[in-house]
Parts: sequence; C-alpha cells; structure tokens
Amino acid sequence: MQRSVYHVRAYNTALASENKIHDDAVATRFGFRGGLVPGVDVFAYMTQPIVARWGRSWLEHGSAAVRFLQPVYDGEQASIIAAATDGALDIEVRNPAGALCATAHAGLPAAVAPLPDLGNYPLRALPAHRPPASPESLTPGTALGSLISGFHAERAPEYLEDVRESLPIYREQRVAHPGYLLRNANFVLAANVALGPWIHVGSDIQQHGVAGDGASISTRGRVATIYEKKGHRFVELDLLMVADDTRPLMQVRHIAIYQPRDQLTGK
Repeated sequence: MQRSVYHVRAYNTALASENKIHDDAVATRFGFRGGLVPGVDVFAYMTQPIVARWGRSWLEHGSAAVRFLQPVYDGEQASIIAAATDGALDIEVRNPAGALCATAHAGLPAAVAPLPDLGNYPLRALPAHRPPASPESLTPGTALGSLISGFHAERAPEYLEDVRESLPIYREQRVAHPGYLLRNANFVLAANVALGPWIHVGSDIQQHGVAGDGASISTRGRVATIYEKKGHRFVELDLLMVADDTRPLMQVRHIAIYQPRDQLTGK
C-alpha cells in the first residue's frame, strides 16, 4: 500500500455566510472551538491526491464517498493522508493534534457509470419565499427549486487560492474544480428553505463530466429522506448538477444536519 501526505493551511471561506455555524461566536454555542471551515472546502482539499493520481479521468467519471467527523478550523494545518490500493484511494484528514476530521473513499471504476436520466431531475423554479426548514418543508420526495449558476475560468484563480489547490489541471484546462461544483449542493438547500446554523456532514459523489469555461450549471433534485439522531435533525438530498441543460456533471447524495442540537439549551 502506498501512502502520501499533503498539507493544507485551512481557510474559512464562509465568514460572511448566512450559515452562522462558520462564525466563531455562534459555533461555540454548539460545542465547537470556533467557526467551521466548510465541508465542501475540506472536500476540495481531499481531491488533491485523487486528481493527482487519476487526473481528468476522475473528474469525468470517478466517485467518492466523503464524511466529515469533526471540524477543521481556520489557520490550522490539515494533513491529507492518502493510502492507495490498486483500485481505490482511502483518504483521511487529520488536524495538528492527529485527530481524524474527515474520511473519503475514492475510486475510478473501469466501467463508466450510466448517465442519470435528466427527466428524473427537471428544472423547477426556486420558491419566492423560503419556508423555515422543518419536517414539513423537507418531506421526503419534495422537489427542490433549481439553482442556476455558472463557471467562468477567469474567476477561478481566487477559488483555487482559497482552497489551496496546487494542481495545474484546473488552470491549464480551464475546467471547474469538483469542490466548486459541490458548493452548489449547499447553495441549493439554502435557496429552498430558511436555515439557522447547519452542518454539512457528508456527500456520496459520482462524477459524470467536467464544466468548461462559460458553462451554465443547474443544480436540481429532491429531498431523499429526513431523520433525527442524537437530537440532531438530518436531511439527505438527491441532487444532479447539469451543464447547459444537457450534460450531467455530478450526482450527489448530500447529507446535512439542518437543525443541530444546541449545546447551551439542549434543544
């Protein structure tokens, strides 16, 4: 088994976010030492050894199952440790104390995964007024309004710097980083329901293609399931990102605690 270690000085890109779990003062109410570096950015760090191994092929049809176990904090040095076998990479993110913060299992299947049927992910308008996130507004099967965004290669360097991305493929080939795409999974949830502080805890990802310069990206999907565990309320979303209304890019099972238990009140 081959091992590699990649070090990143973590950066909290979400200080101005509507999601105040990234704010130091609010995050301490929920038992954290400070504001959380977004999980989608921790995922971006984790893709470095994946894309270093498989390159564009992984961006086009690779897969990853990612789980966030405890926070990565702004300014900390995160160690991304990749253990390679013949057909997979197992990745850990550890903080300076050596504690395990996140895991991923990534692969590049020999057979390309079938493309999802776009008819199962129709475009829908975003709600004019977001209802509060609740079991009623997040009933399983509820269709989500679609989020429309874009990728512009000339604006990408700022994002790549924020996530400490050093691989040349994104700059040279002018394609979107998978962490940039996964941000849309967070954004579409927040565009459909009004949330308090909330936490992204995992994503199961199947790549289907790359977004090139100028691509219009629609993020579509539905609520897959909701449940409660240890006082936290969870939602899982079934999402598909589509380029130019015709080409699937990334299919995601996106998992979040939409209502965390408040450590101060116990509610």
